[in-house]
Amino acid sequence: MTDDHVYLTLSEASPEPEGEARWAYGTGFADPLLGVDTALPPGVDGADLSAYCQMLGDDALVLSQRLIEWCTRAPELEEEVALANLGLDLLGQARHLLTRAGQADGSGRTEDDLAYWREAQEFRNVRLVETPNGDFAYTIARLLLFATAREALYLELAGHADPVLAAVAARGAKELAYHREYAASWTVRLGDGTELSHARMQAGLDAVWPLLDELFTPHEVELRLGVDPSGLRERVLAALGEVVTEATLTVPAAAPLARINGRAGRDGVHTEALGLLLAELQVLARAHPGATW
Repeated sequence: MTDDHVYLTLSEASPEPEGEARWAYGTGFADPLLGVDTALPPGVDGADLSAYCQMLGDDALVLSQRLIEWCTRAPELEEEVALANLGLDLLGQARHLLTRAGQADGSGRTEDDLAYWREAQEFRNVRLVETPNGDFAYTIARLLLFATAREALYLELAGHADPVLAAVAARGAKELAYHREYAASWTVRLGDGTELSHARMQAGLDAVWPLLDELFTPHEVELRLGVDPSGLRERVLAALGEVVTEATLTVPAAAPLARINGRAGRDGVHTEALGLLLAELQVLARAHPGATW
């Protein structure tokens, strides 16, 4: 990593293989798990790995649902397609992670079991991803924070002892690099645009910033698996600061969103917005259990 521009060097650890064109928007269809050994590796606790994959998978699933809600509502048709495809990238990550969760704990639960048949308090996503979309600037601010932090985490997880988690993370880091660039470009465009766009972009950052800290607060499950997201905090904050400065905006000084008796999204404590989101996400599966299409 170079020191001249932290934001631009966030993804230097994962260069594209020679001859492989940069891809995004779901254009790369090779299975990241092709040929990967799905047996639980020695020294990795299955219950902990399952719980962690649910955490990461729930983050991706819930934010995917939020992004897809922009269909027919985005400011321009091009951005409507873009946001839907970012959502599909995250949905793909969620499917692999939730499937791994059911493998790791030996329960045999499928991705559908975990997506459609759990209640809100059983979901383990951070609260950042479940908040309502708000305006376009709010959605961009949330995507910027999430993608920047999650890309950095996935680059670390690409070397994890579990080969499935490592493979999903390695592929996901490439997708999230594009998500981050997309969000950063819109942050700069809005922040350094008109007086109105500047004000709304700043308001979006101010609103989501208190939710960022949860991405860096390690859960005991993570620590037992050798993952400590707190070590990414300064790196991610520096990267975000580069974007905010370039956008002529101000880094918010807001305190982290309060936890409830020390518990938050990773512990199943959510905002009321998650229940409403899941009601829409799960309605068809619950109305027609066992149906296929």
